[in-house]
Amino acid sequence: MSIDQSTAAKVAKLARIKVEEDALPALADEFNTILGFIEQLNEVDVEGVEPMTSVTPQRLKRREDVVNDGNQQDKILANAPDAREGFFAVPKVVE
Repeated sequence: MSIDQSTAAKVAKLARIKVEEDALPALADEFNTILGFIEQLNEVDVEGVEPMTSVTPQRLKRREDVVNDGNQQDKILANAPDAREGFFAVPKVVE
């Protein structure tokens, strides 16, 4: 597949990138170079190769999932304009 100048202009418009007319040939060449790299990747045999999440095998650190309040109630309520009995106090909005 080859990208011509009109296709490069269309891609630039879709990407909302202003490209001058005299820069379109260079942009089309860059697109063609990128497509060439993709074609090279398609030639690689990946049959039986499992996907990797990292270059080195590693196991994620795990911790027990325990619900707690974080012991930061005083810090959290420090900047509250009105706090009562360990909670934010807000004006009543429903009568």
